[in-house]
Order: sequence, then structure tokens, then C-alpha cells
Amino acid sequence: MEEVKKDVVQETQDIFKTYSQARETWAQHAQEDREFKLGKQWSAEQEKKLKSRGQSPIVVNRIHPAVEAAKALITSNRPSFRVSPREDSDNQAAQAMNGLLEYVWQISDGETRLRTVVDDYYVTGMGAMLVYQDPMGDTGKGEVKIRDIDPLDLYIDPNSRERQCDDAENIVVSRLFTKNQAIKMEPMYRDAIKTAQGDQVGDRPETSAFNDGGVIFPEDSETKTTITLGDGDEYIRGYERYQKIIVHRYRTFEKFSKMEEVLDDAKFREYVKKPAWLIQGQVVVDPQRAQAQIQQLMEQYQNQVMAFKQQVTAVAQASQAVVDRYQGSGGMMAGQTPQIPQEPQKPEIKQTNYAQLIEMNQIDVVSVPVWRVRQVVIMGDTLLYERILPTEHYPIVLFMNLHTRTPYPVSDVRLVKHLQQYINKIRSLIIAHATTSTNVKILVPEGSVDMAEFEQKWAQPGVAIQYDPTDGAPMPVQPMPMPNELYKNEQDAKNDIDHELGLYEMMMGNSGAAPQTYKATISLDEFGQRKIRSKLGDIESGLRRLGGIVMSLAQQLYTSEKVFRVLQPNNSMSEYVVNKKLYDDKSGVLKIMNNIKAGDYDLIVVAGSTLPTNKYAQLELYMDAYKNGIIDKQEVLKKTEIFDIEGVLRRTDMIGQLQQKVQQQEEQIKKLSGDLQTREREVYHAKQKAELEKFKSGLDSTSNKAKAAGAVYERRLADSTSAVQKEVGEQETLKRRLETREQALNEQQKKINQSTS
Repeated sequence: MEEVKKDVVQETQDIFKTYSQARETWAQHAQEDREFKLGKQWSAEQEKKLKSRGQSPIVVNRIHPAVEAAKALITSNRPSFRVSPREDSDNQAAQAMNGLLEYVWQISDGETRLRTVVDDYYVTGMGAMLVYQDPMGDTGKGEVKIRDIDPLDLYIDPNSRERQCDDAENIVVSRLFTKNQAIKMEPMYRDAIKTAQGDQVGDRPETSAFNDGGVIFPEDSETKTTITLGDGDEYIRGYERYQKIIVHRYRTFEKFSKMEEVLDDAKFREYVKKPAWLIQGQVVVDPQRAQAQIQQLMEQYQNQVMAFKQQVTAVAQASQAVVDRYQGSGGMMAGQTPQIPQEPQKPEIKQTNYAQLIEMNQIDVVSVPVWRVRQVVIMGDTLLYERILPTEHYPIVLFMNLHTRTPYPVSDVRLVKHLQQYINKIRSLIIAHATTSTNVKILVPEGSVDMAEFEQKWAQPGVAIQYDPTDGAPMPVQPMPMPNELYKNEQDAKNDIDHELGLYEMMMGNSGAAPQTYKATISLDEFGQRKIRSKLGDIESGLRRLGGIVMSLAQQLYTSEKVFRVLQPNNSMSEYVVNKKLYDDKSGVLKIMNNIKAGDYDLIVVAGSTLPTNKYAQLELYMDAYKNGIIDKQEVLKKTEIFDIEGVLRRTDMIGQLQQKVQQQEEQIKKLSGDLQTREREVYHAKQKAELEKFKSGLDSTSNKAKAAGAVYERRLADSTSAVQKEVGEQETLKRRLETREQALNEQQKKINQSTS
């Protein structure tokens, strides 16, 4: 066993040396580009020559802000993962897996890791991330995490041709550690690390750039020599080797539970030994459930046996009675002989194991060869451990910039390096010309003046200098003015650097390069991002691979119930539960909700999810959609910078509810008001009717009184009329009597007259 470990260590060290020699040129360029981006843009020889000429080795660093602007654009937002199941039954688990990816991204500080990777992508040509399982995370339960890797710590098979190096035979991550660092990383192997020995020589390439001590990189010799405190600070080289191998896996499908698993050799050996029970032809694998069913069936069987015995006794007695009646009847059939009951069958109960279930075709098993990644961890000359990872892809995800079908891509900094040097030289010439212009050169005839005295007096302002004109006069020499084209060339070179990195002046906030109108500015900002989307495609491809590896490691690690919370971009908190066990009281079956081990999932990264968006234009678009009733106010609030969105939603919901109640109350008030008006009209009409009836009743009484008075009056009038008529009759009688008397008198008078005459 020790010889095998030594062979693995020696093989890994040999691979490291071979890969290190193959990538030496690329590593040299990567280190130069990294130093160049941070301002180390003059070589030591150039620095010396410029200073000897009295020129300043100034650096006008245009690359650093351009890289930072590109990095800010690509990592403006958090990447969005979308997990979809391959079967409809896994929809709920897919949502939990989606939340799990967000959770892993948050606990690993994914935003910071991605910014570092994008910086390496632009500067060295390659960024790298590692997916790993932290056994001490979540208080010992373990967590899946991601971290970035320095590309110069990465040693890839030089024969690889694919962008993600899937065809690489080996990938080695190697760097120098102090023993104290190594022990903190692997505390379980403290003794092995303390006694380990190995190569302590750094592999970091050295460049010819002028080093003023302002920029320090890992494994700098100045840094290493300062740490000499003790044995724990002794440097040792660590190796983390990944290799693809073919292993056999067993895909099992349980027909009775519809569960599917992929097991390795060790787990499959344990799997076939698991106990099982065949109860009445049904497979039961839960011991508690099996014991409960067995006890229930045996109790039922015992009750059936007791009932059978009673029935047999009753049948025997009935049969004897039939025989007695037969004998008493002299051989005549006295009754029918009762039938003997059927004996109850004993329950079919058999204890078995999964191996026999496989033979009985209750479990389908298929042995398949699959690719898996073998991980070997070495410190110095000691093998710490090795394991087989549950993924077919290397856990190291690469983000290659200008891929040349080799593991040595080209960076954008290398493409614009000559332009940056051109800018530095132009600026150095401009400064040198300005220095010359402010210090006038004087041509002095040889031997005409004392040079020491002349330079001393010339340096003093406002001092008259006497000279003999017969010996020749000093003549000032003015430098030629620099052409304006030189300044334009510097600006053109800066623009060329920005365009090479997919940037424009307006995208970096230059108001002078922006259009006059708001809509045109938004449009150009969106169009300007199209060029950088080519770079974004490389990042998204790596993130998609990263999510797939995270899912594979999570399916192996998270086997028990786990509750995790994810902070959403709108500051709301979402809670997810995976592998939650539920017990069905009716069926007695133990179910697992959101079982992430069951089923396969497809993963995509939402295109452009990390790019910035014009918030004002987006908010305007969402506001129009909200006004037209296409979306609700919650979607609009997500696109704003309001911090307390949940509080706003609660308050607006409360306000909405209050407004709805007020509206309902107003409608009720209107209804009641209408009812009140109706009632008032009815009451008014009722009053009028009552008054009318009252008036009518009054009129009736008055009419009756009038009628009575009229009748009395008529009677009295009749009486008066009869009295008048009587009086008139009497007067007429009297009148006739008077007339008769008067006629009689007249006749008497006539007679008298006649008599007298």
C-alpha cells in the first residue's frame, strides 16, 4: 500500500513538472500582462535609459480602467439560474434545486468570486473556478461551495483542445503553502503534513518589468524570505490532481417504490444486503412497517383459526345430530349433512434481502461504465487522500478568453499592450518637450565665459549678466513646437484600447460622447452592449457548467433534510426545503418531498442576466405595462431601487384593502342613501295620504253636517214656506174679501150717487 502511495505521489510530481515546462511561455506572458495592467509597464532597461535622458518613465494606465469598466458591465447583476426537470414529476424538486443553486452562490460570495474570475479572464486570458464540498460547513453537515483559482496555480494537460479541457488527461492545482496553512485546510491530516517534505521552490515566472516594490504577487521571493518564524512557517508544495477514469456504476430501479438510484461498488454491496419482506406477495422494505403488517396479519390469522375451530366443532355436532336422526328413522334420511368449513391459509411472510429481490425481478439493475473524476490530494511527498467525485466533468470550470484550442488562451491585455506602450512613449515625449521648453538651452562660444559662474547667475532670476561682445554673444535655442497630431494620436490609441475591450466612451459615463436626447442615449447604451455580449457568452458557458457540477455534488452531499433561505434581488427572503420526510398515516409509507437525488435536471443560465440594464428605461417600460394591466405592481417594484419592497407591498396592500373597504362603504352608503330617499318619499306620500284621508274624513263630517243642516233648513224652509203660503193665502183671502167689500162699497156708492142724483 505504501508503494502505491509513493507511486501516486511520484507520478503527480512528474506530471506537474511536465505541465509546468509546457506552459512556461504562457505563464510568462500571463504574469507580464498582470503586472502590465497594474502599472508595471516599463522594463528596467527602459526605466534606466529614460532617467539617463532626463525623461520621466510616466505611465498613463488606460488598460486598468478599461478592464474595470468591462468587468463592471459583465458582473453588474447576479447570474440567474433556471433548473428544469426532465420529467413532469420533478417540477417541485426542480424549484428547490433552483433555490439550492442560489444558496450555494450566496454562501460562497459568488459575486466577488466572479469579479476575480472576470479580471483573470481579461488580464491573463483565463479565469477558473473550483466546486468543492466543505465538510465543516453547516456545523459539520457539509456544504457545497465554489471558489476562484489563480490561473498561474493551474497546470493543464498541454494536449487538451476543448475550451473546458474535458479531453485533458490530468488537471493539477499546485501552489506553495506554509505547513500551518495546510494544517488549517486539512486538520485531519495534521501529523502527515508536519512530517511531509517536498519541493519548496516557487514556480511563479519572473519578468523584466521595473519593480519598485509597489505591487506584490504570490510567491515573490521578498515575501518568502521574511517568514522564518518556525517549522510551521516552512513552505511546502501542495498538489491537487484531477484525473478522469472509467468506473462501474449500478443503476437500480425499484418497481415497488418507483425509486431510482446510481450506486458505486461499495454502496451497491451494502444495497444488496439491505433486508426486505415479502408479505402476501407485496414487497415491504421498512422494518417498522413490516413488523406492524406481520403482527396484524398474524392476529387476523389466529382469529381465523379460532373461528375455524369453532366452526369445525359446530359441524361435528351437527353431523352427529344428523346421524342420530338417521338411525332413529330406521335408515331414512333425516336431514342434510353439514359441510366442513375451509381451513384458513397461513399468511405468506418471507424475510429476504435486496439481492433476492433482484433475482425475483423486483429490482432492475444495470451495470454501466461511466466517466468519473478522481481527486488526489498531496502535500509535499505525502499522499493525504484520494476520492472519486460524483461528476463526469472536472470540478474546475474554465473561462477562456481568446481560445486557441490549447489550454493557453490569449488575453485582451496582450492585444492592446502595444497601444498602451505607445501611449506611454507619447506622454513621455510630451513631458520631455515641456521640460525642455521651460528650460531654455544657451549656445555659449567656447572659452568666452566662466561656465560655472554663468550657470550660477543664469539660474538666478532678474540678474544682469555682463559679457564681452568681442568674444561672441550667447545665443538661446528654442525647441520646435510639437504638432497637434501627436496629441490626437494619444487619444486615438486610448479609443482603440476601449474598442478592443468592447467599450465606448458613453458607456463609461462620458457625457460629451452621449447624444442630446434621452431615448437616443438609451438606445446607444443598449447597442453598445452587443459587442461585449460575445465575452458574456464565454462567462455564461462557464456558469452553466458550474451549476451542473454544483448539482452533481449537491445530490451526493445533501441526503438528509435541509432548510435554507435565499435572499432575492428585491430583498425578499425565500425558504426552501429539500429531502423533507413525510409519513402518510393512511398508507404507512414514508415519502420524501423535494428529493434532489431522484431525477435528472437541465440547467440554463439566463442570457444577459449579469449585464447592466438602464433602470430608467426599464422602469418606464414596466410602468407602461402596469398601466395597461399586463403586470402587477410587485413586478414594477422589483425593477426599482426601493429597499423595503416587502414593507411597501404590505402597506400598499393595506392601503388597497382600506380603499376597497372605503369603496364598499361608499357603495353601501349610496345604497342606504337611496333606500333612505325612497323611505322618505314613501313616508311623505304616506303622510300626504294620511292627511288626505284625514281631510276626507273631515270633509265627510262637514258634508254630513251640511247635509243635516240642509235637511233642517229645507224642513224649516218648508215650514216657513207653508207658513208664508198660509199667510199669503190668508192675505189673498183677505184681499179678495177687501176687494169684495170695496166692490160692494163701490156699488153702494153708485147706488147712493144714483139715488142722490
